[in-house]
Amino acid sequence: MKTQSGTTLIRNGTLIDGTGALPVPDAAVLVTDGIIAYAGASSGLPEPNPGINTIDAGGGTILPGLVEAHIHLTYFNVTELQDLDIKYPVEYVTLQSAVNAKTALECGYTAARSGGCLHNIDVWMKKAIEEDMIPGPRLSASGREICGAGGLMDWNPDYRKIGMEGIVFIVNGPEEARRAVRKLVKDGIEWVKTYPTGDAASPDINDHHTLCMTYEEMHAVVATAHNHGLKVTGHCRATEGIRNALRAGYDAIEHGTFMDDECLELLLKRNVPMCPGLGFEKFSVDRGKEFGLSQQVIDGHQETLEAGAESCRRVLAAGGTMGLGGDYGFGWTPHGTYAQELTFFVDYVGFSVLDTIRCATLGGAKMMGREKEIGSVEQGKLGDLLVVRGEVMNDISLLEDRRNFLAVMQGGVIKAGHLAA
Repeated sequence: MKTQSGTTLIRNGTLIDGTGALPVPDAAVLVTDGIIAYAGASSGLPEPNPGINTIDAGGGTILPGLVEAHIHLTYFNVTELQDLDIKYPVEYVTLQSAVNAKTALECGYTAARSGGCLHNIDVWMKKAIEEDMIPGPRLSASGREICGAGGLMDWNPDYRKIGMEGIVFIVNGPEEARRAVRKLVKDGIEWVKTYPTGDAASPDINDHHTLCMTYEEMHAVVATAHNHGLKVTGHCRATEGIRNALRAGYDAIEHGTFMDDECLELLLKRNVPMCPGLGFEKFSVDRGKEFGLSQQVIDGHQETLEAGAESCRRVLAAGGTMGLGGDYGFGWTPHGTYAQELTFFVDYVGFSVLDTIRCATLGGAKMMGREKEIGSVEQGKLGDLLVVRGEVMNDISLLEDRRNFLAVMQGGVIKAGHLAA
């Protein structure tokens, strides 16, 4: 991805740098050749060369670019599980994924970590974005997922003879788990996404208290993936599933819903980051009826919402690492509404604005393993920045409306926002 050539000064705004530090009023950020050369109070800014490009933040807010820590580029208009794999041909899904990537960038998300993707599309989407063929967030790819036979992601009946390999490898035992990882190695992914547990979306067979993989299968996935330099994560709702993932050596946890004291201790001991993807539960409860969700499913989402919120509060209080994002692309969580997750964490979960922004920027960058490059507004990092009209500290919901963005920048290049024209 090309970076800016020359120097840009952003001035006259409040800086929230993403580290959790207090905001800096009347701040300035200097970006030279795509790298942040200065970030702090305007009074400490070295005298810039005359005639440099200047962005007046107009008394608004200067932030790091947001990081969507659990994106599904191939999800769109999903109302039932079967929509995820056989509703559209791969050609159309690829085109829609490119639209979703562009939308994410326009919404201020300059980086994203894939939480699973049909047909390995995210690997090629990442390449296209990095080569500036299409606009989108800096991407970590995960490709197809892994689940035990009869588990949450194994919904196509055998008599249809269509399998599941477009979206997930179905495994029976450790040897098949190893085989699935080896196929993913060839695909060129970075994250191996698995399904240790079920979900409220499947209450009759694989609800949020059931397991979808054995510990032996999970350990085989980790050993094989780590041998090839890949990281492993998993959809973990049930307590035993979280515990198994942490014991097996998982590098991240998705959701972490029913986390007990032992799981929290393991999470902190190994410094494993978590992406709760929790807003989906709230939006499923609030909007599910109009999309045909049964009361049983809605009740399950309510249970995971309450337990998940408490787990998030415990992880935050204990000093754990969290990224924010998750499961956008359903009918009730369409692409382009990602930042409602941030408002939800402030208004419902009870995080402070600073903690929420830290999770949504530096936390996500840590999950991607790129915290030395992105995720905070600090000297030496890439100029991935968001310039917002208004005081985000007073109203985080400003981030939900892309019309509030003066500039969305990657490597100092303005990619979206009012100034992009």
